[in-house]
Amino acid sequence: MTEPSYPDIVMLAIPGFVVLMVAEILYIRWRGHGGRYGTRDTLVSLLMGAGNVVAGLLLGFIAYNFFHWLWAYRLFDLGQAWYIVVLCFLLDDLRYYWVHRIGHTSRWVWASHVNHHSSQHYNLSTALRQTWTGELTGMMILQAPLVLIGFHPLMVFFVGAINLIYQFWIHTEVIDRLPRWFEAVFNTPSHHRVHHARDAAYLDANYGGTLIVWDRLFGTFVPEDHRPTYGLVHNLGTFNPIRVAFHEYVGMWKDVTQSGISWGDRWRYVQREPGWSHDGSRQTSADIKRAHVEANPHLKGKPGL
Repeated sequence: MTEPSYPDIVMLAIPGFVVLMVAEILYIRWRGHGGRYGTRDTLVSLLMGAGNVVAGLLLGFIAYNFFHWLWAYRLFDLGQAWYIVVLCFLLDDLRYYWVHRIGHTSRWVWASHVNHHSSQHYNLSTALRQTWTGELTGMMILQAPLVLIGFHPLMVFFVGAINLIYQFWIHTEVIDRLPRWFEAVFNTPSHHRVHHARDAAYLDANYGGTLIVWDRLFGTFVPEDHRPTYGLVHNLGTFNPIRVAFHEYVGMWKDVTQSGISWGDRWRYVQREPGWSHDGSRQTSADIKRAHVEANPHLKGKPGL
């Protein structure tokens, strides 16, 4: 049977990404607010984006072959009607929420995702700071049910690309708030600024891709009540893209191979949340939030704490 045809919309969108970044830079310089660009920081983001494209070309066959193998065992063939594409998009957006949430609560997946949070700036170039190892995390297994239900693999890839493109424009401080109905349903710059924050009250929140309704439904939504500070809890202090891409893997390897710990602890250093340690010497996001509330008891009950 002839496979359906979908355009490579990510590659088609790249010129638009460049135009919008230039426009954002000019706006910031003209108005004197709306974010910051740093030359070295932006260069790292661009290199991370280019590396992501190369990694996709080199490793994309893993998901492609896996999903086409699954397709032979599908329950149904739902076809290619527009409303099937819309349904696939909605279900894939829910899938993205859980992949993203796992990416912040499992160190193995966080090691791949952390580079996206490594910039201390928040602008459109930050959106391009993408992983080089996403194909190796195993998270594609959460897309498998879509294929088995009957959504064609190429459709699944296509709606995932739409989601990725949507998330480009929300990486900005130029846009403050959008109409309330839009903020209630969709992910926006305000919601995503919270997600990129290192502030205690904002940690591990707003995982949605296109829709923010999943965060509202599953209790991970935190509204923006002040402009965040960006980056990691412990910032890297480097503009070396190799270190940005692989630093967490290096740290994980050191933890796993240290002497005097059990095999169970070695496993937990890989699968538990970032910041977990066998002796409690480090802080997880939950620990940081709890300490923040203890130091500021009037914040108890505030969203995210």
